[in-house]
Amino acid sequence: MVDGNAEQAARKTQHSTDPEALVQRLGRRSLTVATAESLTAGALASRIADVPGASVALLGGVVSYSNGVKEQVLGVDAELLESRGAVDGGVAAQMARGAARVCAAGIGVATTGVAGPEPHQGKSVGTVYLGFYVDAGVVQRLRLTFPAECSSEDTVSDRGALSGFRLLGLNGDRKSIRKASVEGALQLVNDLLQTEPASLPDA
Repeated sequence: MVDGNAEQAARKTQHSTDPEALVQRLGRRSLTVATAESLTAGALASRIADVPGASVALLGGVVSYSNGVKEQVLGVDAELLESRGAVDGGVAAQMARGAARVCAAGIGVATTGVAGPEPHQGKSVGTVYLGFYVDAGVVQRLRLTFPAECSSEDTVSDRGALSGFRLLGLNGDRKSIRKASVEGALQLVNDLLQTEPASLPDA
């Protein structure tokens, strides 16, 4: 789990993950990304879209605040939502897969968690799960592997694909937790790309 003060985490990640550089890197590799957002409610997609020319990589996103949208639009398993609740690593991974499929993107990234001010479904404020999904074709082409500080998720069993989540434990107010979640999701995509072998060409 990655934990710490939400404001400090957001600032630290902002220094290490430049959305413009990330978009350019995705574009050079002909990679596309889609988002599924619960607690960040579209802020992640907006952060990427702030980059001029972001359409080369960002295909779209789904704001899935309700479980109904998670289930009906993103295809998250209803029994999983019922048994574990919306704030869960498996749910985050399935949200990411749903975003990739709905938008026909190679990479899906998702956010779900508790921004506060009160705990939710037994999860404390600052508990955030960042889900990811990488299509099998992308994994094979770029030989991407599992990034550090992430957990695998057996609720997504697509052969050859990469799927999992990163758990954040953040301290702070609602605004800072949501901001740190956005920056953390960008960092997660960057970390996925960093697993590409150095021997592959940068284009």
